[in-house]
Amino acid sequence: MSIAEDLPDLPPAARRVADLLAGLGHSGEVRMLADSARTAAEAAAALGCSVGEIAKSIVFRRADDDNAVVVICSGDNRVDATKVATLVGAVGKADADFVRAATGYAIGGVSPVGHPDDVVFLIDRDLARFDTIWAAAGHPHAVFPLTPADLSAWLGVEPADVRID
Repeated sequence: MSIAEDLPDLPPAARRVADLLAGLGHSGEVRMLADSARTAAEAAAALGCSVGEIAKSIVFRRADDDNAVVVICSGDNRVDATKVATLVGAVGKADADFVRAATGYAIGGVSPVGHPDDVVFLIDRDLARFDTIWAAAGHPHAVFPLTPADLSAWLGVEPADVRID
């Protein structure tokens, strides 16, 4: 039985994330919040943690191949597109349709797991300030706990400087 079968009230995308997490051996449970967690501030308020402990996913569109670039950033930081471009090539804004098509998730619920192989990831090194961080679980009301080390191991990416100074 999948972990999602144990959580029948999860929306389909959140159930998919719960199954992916179980497949990774992750023991953190997907949590549905009563209020929206579309923004880092909303998620932090609902969880009773600092905004920095929220691992928000910012999606860019890479110019040379149209691939999604997902930057997983500390909730209290803003992403510096110039630093991102230095690391992965020129990037532009990604609209809601692109985000859903390229990642499989809607804006406000983009999880760090469960993406197509052509998605490029960057991780904000400032997330290492925290023992536990919280990320979206495929739905604007769904989140799960993890560690910065989990994130790096799952994505095969070393953290980098991506924030605006």
